[in-house]
Amino acid sequence: MRIHFIGIGGIGVSALARYYLSQGPQVSGSDLAGSEITKALEKLGARVQINRHKAKNVLKDTDLVIYSPAVTDDNAELKAARARKIKVQSYPENLGELTKKYFTIAVSGTHGKGTTTAMISLILIKAGLDPTVIIGTKLKEFGDSNFRQGKSKYLVIEADEYKSSFLNYWPKIIVLTCLDKDHLDYFRNLNNIIKAFKRFTNHLPDKGILVANLDDKNTLKLKSLIKKPSFKHKSYSLKQKESNVLRKILRLPGDYMISDALAALALARSLKIPDKISFKALSGYCGAWRRFEIKKAKIGNLPFTIINDYAHHPTEILVTLKAVRQKYPDRKICCVFQPHQYQRTFYLFKDFVKVFAESEIDKLILTDIYSVSGRESAKIKSKVSSEKLAREIKKSAKNKEVIYLSNSEKTADYLKTNLKKDEVLVIMGAGDVYELAQLLTQSKRKAKIK
Repeated sequence: MRIHFIGIGGIGVSALARYYLSQGPQVSGSDLAGSEITKALEKLGARVQINRHKAKNVLKDTDLVIYSPAVTDDNAELKAARARKIKVQSYPENLGELTKKYFTIAVSGTHGKGTTTAMISLILIKAGLDPTVIIGTKLKEFGDSNFRQGKSKYLVIEADEYKSSFLNYWPKIIVLTCLDKDHLDYFRNLNNIIKAFKRFTNHLPDKGILVANLDDKNTLKLKSLIKKPSFKHKSYSLKQKESNVLRKILRLPGDYMISDALAALALARSLKIPDKISFKALSGYCGAWRRFEIKKAKIGNLPFTIINDYAHHPTEILVTLKAVRQKYPDRKICCVFQPHQYQRTFYLFKDFVKVFAESEIDKLILTDIYSVSGRESAKIKSKVSSEKLAREIKKSAKNKEVIYLSNSEKTADYLKTNLKKDEVLVIMGAGDVYELAQLLTQSKRKAKIK
């Protein structure tokens, strides 16, 4: 059997490709740009085409085509597959089929899905439950992979809400971290987001379990809309005594990290995993790719710290920068932020301004907005820009330098000249801004990153 993936370099789609590679089918795929993710897939045996989507990339013996939700109907490979009557599924549709074959634990919510999924996975592994895991980030414990092959009935997945993708999934347990305004190009408002999550909870079977966050007002609103459910409610809160234990044992800072750990702990208890095992697993968690990822670096003999983080929503930015200041109370902090998607930047513009203006950082550098293929509006692209966002933040910011630099190359050149000794550099965003760290190793004053 051969499966072809359109958009194989995506963090979710690539995990599914890894799953099928582990099961035996031949795997091919394409993407507009190569990356460390596509290179890793090629090493595992996948045939990957980069730069252009072409009908000929769908080989004659292809049995199934799986495409990223970002792929549009006019995609040449998608059109070719349909014309040849090859079975075609979106990533959520295919993953949805897998959720019916396993005892699926779906981690959902606007923020914290990746970290919570990682923590749950490590607890289940430590408990000997040997789960299969499909996650939207890479874990060192998985060999820098976003997939783990297990041999048990358990499947742990990160359940994305964009375009209500999670309505394809049929889990036995849902973990709900929080609800917030996001993907407003699709949902339009918070009420529609809450309604979508309510529909998702209806996918739980009799005696299924919903693990929900009592500290989140929108999650509480959702719970109030659920009338006489056939599933069980398990809740968690930062006020619980376990918070103090977690604060001592977790390696990464921030109340949001404790909240994610509490969600994992509540899930573990629902499976009757002893707290001793859960705390042991959580104490060893050292973070995921682009989730408060800390590295020491040098430009010449000048030492500084890099924190690479995936935060791209105002709420995520707020809690992440707060955690950075908590960890480094006396250090200068420079944040480089690449806004992710024109539509998100437009709909949450005032929130971005408020969060950055009030944050306890010393310098902010904004690079151009990362455009997401298949998810942008030409009308909105003409209305918003990073330069405009920088101007508005500068008007509100106090004792803070705000700079607009169009791309990572210009930002790297600036930083090589202007970074100070022992400064903390936060590289933030869900696009390709993480490559900035690599650019800092180049040019006249070379940086060394450990």
